[in-house]
Amino acid sequence: MKYLLGVDFGGGSSKATLLAEDGTVAAENAVEYPTRYPAPGQVEQDPDDWYAATAENVRALMEKSGVSPSEIAALSLDAATHTAVLCGEDCRPLRPAIYWTDTRSAPIAARLREECGERIFSLALSRPDPIWTLPQLIWVRENEPEIFSGIRHIFFAKDYVRHRITGDFLTDSIEAQGSMLWDNGAGRWSEFLCSLAGVPAAVLPRVVRPTDLAGTVTAEAARELGLPQGLPVLAGMTDTAAEVFASGAVERGNMTVKLATAGRICVITDRAYPSDYLINYSHISDGLWYPGTATKACASSLRWFRDTFGDGTDYPALDRLAAETPAGADGLLYHPYLNGELTPYADPQLCASFTGFRAGHTKGHFVRAVMEGVALSLLDCLRALDSLGLPRDGRAALIGGGAKSPLWRQIVADALGMELEVRRSSDSSLGSAMLAGVAAGVWNTPADAARACSVTVAAASPDPARTELYASLFEKYKVIHDALAPVYRGAR
Repeated sequence: MKYLLGVDFGGGSSKATLLAEDGTVAAENAVEYPTRYPAPGQVEQDPDDWYAATAENVRALMEKSGVSPSEIAALSLDAATHTAVLCGEDCRPLRPAIYWTDTRSAPIAARLREECGERIFSLALSRPDPIWTLPQLIWVRENEPEIFSGIRHIFFAKDYVRHRITGDFLTDSIEAQGSMLWDNGAGRWSEFLCSLAGVPAAVLPRVVRPTDLAGTVTAEAARELGLPQGLPVLAGMTDTAAEVFASGAVERGNMTVKLATAGRICVITDRAYPSDYLINYSHISDGLWYPGTATKACASSLRWFRDTFGDGTDYPALDRLAAETPAGADGLLYHPYLNGELTPYADPQLCASFTGFRAGHTKGHFVRAVMEGVALSLLDCLRALDSLGLPRDGRAALIGGGAKSPLWRQIVADALGMELEVRRSSDSSLGSAMLAGVAAGVWNTPADAARACSVTVAAASPDPARTELYASLFEKYKVIHDALAPVYRGAR
């Protein structure tokens, strides 16, 4: 029996999946790491925390499964895109990584839109926004010149970890699209975009396909991780590409709704759909794309509430509190703009809010309001997507950690008015393990891997009465957004 190892690095934790060649999951494990907020709007992580989490995850998988490391055929990694690791000559980080939800570069993004926004859009297929590496690099150049002058290598999150494992310096083509330094038409690093950032293309990694071999586990990494020296390691891909793959969305019209750190709705298409509302990425299957909308604080909203107000309450207990509360939370509404918002506003100045609460509201009302506010934000995304006319199925795969909550997935199904299917697993780390299986010859194509691994285990069908209720609440949700947005823009 061959086994494939996939490791994901998300907003608050790393998850690893050990996948057997028959498509069953042999073991899973997750390790949390901290996210730091050094100043308002600033979000950072320590890249070496990702590597330490990898070591802990791998050893836990081996112990849980009883599988010998020698039985693993290949390893692949994935992570959230837009997260650059700035390194010196020795390939060690010069500073913490600026996470993609960081908004410190918002004024720079606005300046780029004004000065050369159309040209940037024509190359990168997206408008400048603080989520992208380009404005983040300019911020470092203007505010930390001594660090910027020392940059000799720019890694992206999963690529830095993989470098620690193999010693390589490369990235995959999907990750490159997430930097706003890549010329999508020409398929290479853009001299113009690099010049805006103030970096030569030579400090950026070589770009390969996600299924290409990046290298093999070194002797040092083998000792640190408990993996065999010489184990093949694939280039890998971004976390959303991995989730889309793991969900079985491999054909035109397939759709995913993501309830993870961030929320996304993606549709598989045969071309890009350049728009201020969408982020366009290539699919791992040749000729396909997965343009998608995005809301910044999805499951991270519930985690924030748990950590700030939960008093030790775990997620199942929060679910029970919300389930005891009526749909609509008795008028309490939550807008999940903890770090600004993307679709359809692209406004980093927006702030999260609870509105409409009175003395009779309980903790359960607030928990349910968080779940419903995220669902309404996804409805905002869906309506923006539909306004662009993307051809899509009438159902979607629900992916991400939030899909584990039967209550939350029902709320989302009701709000979107759409049937949502839950796979046995749709974690990014499963998608990475599936990619490793394609590269190792376990499956011939991504579609073969999806048929073997993407098994539906639950579904949520919308209740017409609740869909009507949420449609009514959504109109109020929009009115509140429109009323408060000018307040936030004036409070810089």
